[in-house]
Amino acid sequence: MKKVLLVEDDLEIVRLLEIHLKDLGCHVITAHRGDIGFQKAIDENPDLIILDVMLPVMDGIEICQKIRAKNITTPIMMLTARSEEIDKVLGLEVGADDYLTKPFSVREFIARVKAIFRRQKMDVVESTGGKNPKLMQFDVLSIDIDMRKVLLDGKKIELSPKEFELLVLLSSNPGKSYDRTKLLNMIWGYDFKGYEHTVNSHINRLRSKIEPDMSNPKFILTTWGVGYKFNEELLEAQPNH
Repeated sequence: MKKVLLVEDDLEIVRLLEIHLKDLGCHVITAHRGDIGFQKAIDENPDLIILDVMLPVMDGIEICQKIRAKNITTPIMMLTARSEEIDKVLGLEVGADDYLTKPFSVREFIARVKAIFRRQKMDVVESTGGKNPKLMQFDVLSIDIDMRKVLLDGKKIELSPKEFELLVLLSSNPGKSYDRTKLLNMIWGYDFKGYEHTVNSHINRLRSKIEPDMSNPKFILTTWGVGYKFNEELLEAQPNH
């Protein structure tokens, strides 16, 4: 049974979403204040966090930022009002995986939740064009796709879902440069057109976790005037399977 944390202060929306999440077989935990929601995100270890932006005490952007700062990698879906375009941008930049704009249909909500759960099980095969060995080793960096586990010099690195998908895509195609628009479309989908700077934020967070020296990246390189690529010189460090 999937455990879902729903942080929302509109009780009508809470009741509606709770009914449909339970229909999906989820165990639903609710919080109506931001500070309580943040604490439950830490204590309850949910499989999905649904987070409204406008909340009492602590807003959704701050909660999301603090969750990611603690290396909690749980997928986060943010709920935003139609007029709050800046909140969508900020939400994605601080580590949200998806967002829905109010008012939204129940059908769309269910589809988004199912997609998030589905991605948790997938190997990201589509994004990598099928070139997807189960285990990839680049020098001291090890990527286990089935287990969604990344080790750096034997130590486990906690990555958010989008950070992991970015790493798998780039490392599965060493030397291939991807521009920000391409990465946005492949990892986030076409619904996020115009948010290319979100890619920069996620690349920076990913580098901060895997690069020994942020000022001189070893794994994820910048292709000037284009975007990013995985260092093809490390390909020889990958064992044949």
